[in-house]
Amino acid sequence: MRLYPAIDILAGNAVRLVRGDFDAKKVYDQDPLAAARGWVDAGAEYLHVVDLDGAKQGKPLNLEHLRRIAAEAGVPVQYGGGLRSVDAVAQALDAGAARVILGTVAFLDPFVLRECLRQHGPERILVGVDVRGGHVMTHGWLMDTDVEAHVAFAALRERGVRHFVFTNIDHDGMLDGANREEVTWVAREAGAAREGSVIVSGGIGTREDLEALAALRRELELEALEGVIVGTALYERRFTVAEASAALAAG
Repeated sequence: MRLYPAIDILAGNAVRLVRGDFDAKKVYDQDPLAAARGWVDAGAEYLHVVDLDGAKQGKPLNLEHLRRIAAEAGVPVQYGGGLRSVDAVAQALDAGAARVILGTVAFLDPFVLRECLRQHGPERILVGVDVRGGHVMTHGWLMDTDVEAHVAFAALRERGVRHFVFTNIDHDGMLDGANREEVTWVAREAGAAREGSVIVSGGIGTREDLEALAALRRELELEALEGVIVGTALYERRFTVAEASAALAAG
């Protein structure tokens, strides 16, 4: 399993939110590139970058930060937040993203999703299924929908999506661990797509949480469970990148 340290960018800073609340933020670094360098120097082989400003405004606003990180970090960067048009996706990929994460637009505009998959291929297009109370949230986690998570996965698979990011917003930033049953069905939903995969996010608080995910993947043969995004726990030094990578290696 892969470790994806999170770099969430808001007003030029690397921050973390609690349950997606923009008013409950904590700034960890005033320069997102410095945060990226720190994770890579500590051994990170991948980075997960989110444009929180873009998620709120509906268009990418931190492409220059992405460009700097992608050029200097030396590892693949996946990028999401505000990518709601074909042009915006192209701009993010041109800025150096190895792959992009579509959220709101994947549920509201079938044309954009179809065109992005056609132009860039399913390996470079991930779709974020962000869930609160069992239902998909959109517009930077600010708007609720009546779409249930399992329905969303099935519909997206039908439209050609192979790769997903799943976030349980209720646990995001709470450091309370991942839910075994939830991760299991999410991995199976993603795995129902041909060569499908999912990265899970939300709630990781200890190295034991990561070890439990790796054990779950191994025991239940959840090959679609590609990796895990970790933010607050790394910033709060609950474990190191090296410790996290070692914990996930068994999976």
